[in-house]
Amino acid sequence: MAVQKEKAARITALLKKAYPEGLCSLEARDPFQLLAATRLSAQCTDARVNLVTPALFARFPTVQAMAAAEQAEVEEIIRPCGFFHTKAGDLIGMAQAICRNHGGTVPGSMEELTALPGVGRKTANLILGDVFALPAVVTDTHVIRITNLLGLASGKQPEKVEQQLRDCLDPAESNNFCHRCVLHGRAVCVARRPNCPACVLREECDAGRAS
Repeated sequence: MAVQKEKAARITALLKKAYPEGLCSLEARDPFQLLAATRLSAQCTDARVNLVTPALFARFPTVQAMAAAEQAEVEEIIRPCGFFHTKAGDLIGMAQAICRNHGGTVPGSMEELTALPGVGRKTANLILGDVFALPAVVTDTHVIRITNLLGLASGKQPEKVEQQLRDCLDPAESNNFCHRCVLHGRAVCVARRPNCPACVLREECDAGRAS
């Protein structure tokens, strides 16, 4: 495990140098907006979500407003994000649960977050890391794919990959590590057409060295 932690530290440093900011790509002004945007991003690009949310949040600017929304109106606004019926129900349901059980404030624990409609560990981890500055591992598809290639994790089950990464990453770096993996997955280590010669992680990656 010590060797794995050393490798993870080297990779973390390389990613930090390549992507200094390490920020979430979703645009939001408050915790509930980030929660809603993250739910919309399921099976949808962050870029498309960022095109849709300004109109959504202009119409429903607070968690209380979303809790009182008509589902048909929410569906019409978020239609471009796909799965709009389910996502609209979840947005309204999570807003109602936050108002009913948490005084209108997004809660700050894994258990409370995953009890909200439509919120799984991936979404909860993002909120815990970005809003509450807690150690978090957001296992999106880029993170799973890249950490498998690097040998930091194995398998495709998000919860198992999350635990493997928690075991080797510095907790203070884990949240931004995941954001940087997403940025790297979009810019360089693109699925099916990775640009290995331009990859800063090449020497840490068996696939990259073999390319």
